[in-house]
Amino acid sequence: MGRSVLGVVCTVFAVAASLVSGIANVSLEISVAGSDDIHPTAGALLGWFLGLGASVMLVWRHRWPLVVTGIAIVPPLLLRADSLAALIALAALTTYFTGWWRWSAATLVFAATGLAVWRDVGRDAELSLSEAWIPTGSTGAELTGIILTAAVYTAIPLTVGIVRHSLTETRRRSAEQAALRDQVARREEQARIAREMHDVLGHRLSLLSLQAGALEVTSGTAPDTAEAAKTVRTTARQSLDDLRQVIGVLRGSGFADRPGGGPAEPPQPMLADIPDLVTGARQAGLAVNVTVLLDQAATAPAPLGTAAYRILQEALTNVLRHAPGTPAEVSVRGGPGAGLLIEVVNALPPHPVPSPGSGTGLTGVNERISLLGGTLAAGPVDERTFVLRASLPWVPAAQ
Repeated sequence: MGRSVLGVVCTVFAVAASLVSGIANVSLEISVAGSDDIHPTAGALLGWFLGLGASVMLVWRHRWPLVVTGIAIVPPLLLRADSLAALIALAALTTYFTGWWRWSAATLVFAATGLAVWRDVGRDAELSLSEAWIPTGSTGAELTGIILTAAVYTAIPLTVGIVRHSLTETRRRSAEQAALRDQVARREEQARIAREMHDVLGHRLSLLSLQAGALEVTSGTAPDTAEAAKTVRTTARQSLDDLRQVIGVLRGSGFADRPGGGPAEPPQPMLADIPDLVTGARQAGLAVNVTVLLDQAATAPAPLGTAAYRILQEALTNVLRHAPGTPAEVSVRGGPGAGLLIEVVNALPPHPVPSPGSGTGLTGVNERISLLGGTLAAGPVDERTFVLRASLPWVPAAQ
């Protein structure tokens, strides 16, 4: 908004200054020294009208810099008009063009400015503005003064354009470098996470599965203990399957390069697995009230079902981490054509609870939703309530 207002102000000032300069120039051209009479000529009036059009064209100098500069050069080159519009247009052209275009335009504007200054010096001393600093005693001194004056006038917009071009290029390169650094950092972080998950979690989950299996075998006299050990072993095996899948995604290869004799890809969770997810959250100590209203849930596309499961999984995990002891209200509604809406609402704790998580869970959820063309809104709606609302398209299956 600030840049837009500044641009409008600069454009208004540029057009107004060019119009005033044109009026002053034509007034001097048609005035008669020593009297109040005027002597209009066709060349002076035509130059003023063309200069007026060039001044108005300055509004579009940033959109069509070449065209505007070309139009602004014509009046001072061919007629008795001033060159302020050409100088202003040169600043815009130099901002967007480099090399041959820039220096050719600068040369033409310099020539037009030199002619305008030469005509001003040629007027009567009472009607000349440039004679105040350009000596007219000799032809050489006068010519030198005209060239230096035109060079200074041309150098000012040329320098402004070059500086603006440099700043624009610097900002563009900085943005590209920041994006590249972010991309490299993400890939390095993905590789690091994959290594750590494989080395640490894989080892510990494998040990947990083995120990649970041994406990299940040796606890035949204690049914409750055997059932608990079986549950732990099953959970550890499922966690290992999830771990392999996540590592494949982080390494960018998925399961496409799996050896022919390797284990098959584990089945992905679907909408039908949401009750099991809620049951697991309740066993972990989370009070969950669930409302599930789905039409033709069995026909949901596999990516949609997996995404819904993972989104709800992340939401419930966040409640356990950041708001332990608070209940959660879960709503899953939708159907073919109507889309799928997932909403998780929980109260915020009075004081923030530190969490060992990386803080990128919602970022991953947002990326998953974006891939399916959905939307995500997550954040506190007031000082005491946090809401996660995900909306996903549900395309009906072809009949």
